[in-house]
Amino acid sequence: MCLGIPGQIITITNIEQQLAIVDVGGVQRQVNIACIVDADHPAESCVGEWVLVHVGFAMNRIDAAEAAETLHLLEELAEVQQEMATSGLK
Repeated sequence: MCLGIPGQIITITNIEQQLAIVDVGGVQRQVNIACIVDADHPAESCVGEWVLVHVGFAMNRIDAAEAAETLHLLEELAEVQQEMATSGLK
């Protein structure tokens, strides 16, 4: 199973290598956008788009609502895990 984390592309850093900076929960990371770039969606058009990021690659585009819902669910999961760790449950 793989987990894609929502992030928003904030800038393109290298068009030739198809690299961009993505904001993932307030942390900025460089990712490869080759999987989401094509003739209809050149690299320059990706700024501002939401994507699912997995192991340094933007795997696919998602809309802002889906990104927000996924981020909310991940936050809830983190809270539950913290509560379980605090109570001694695993």
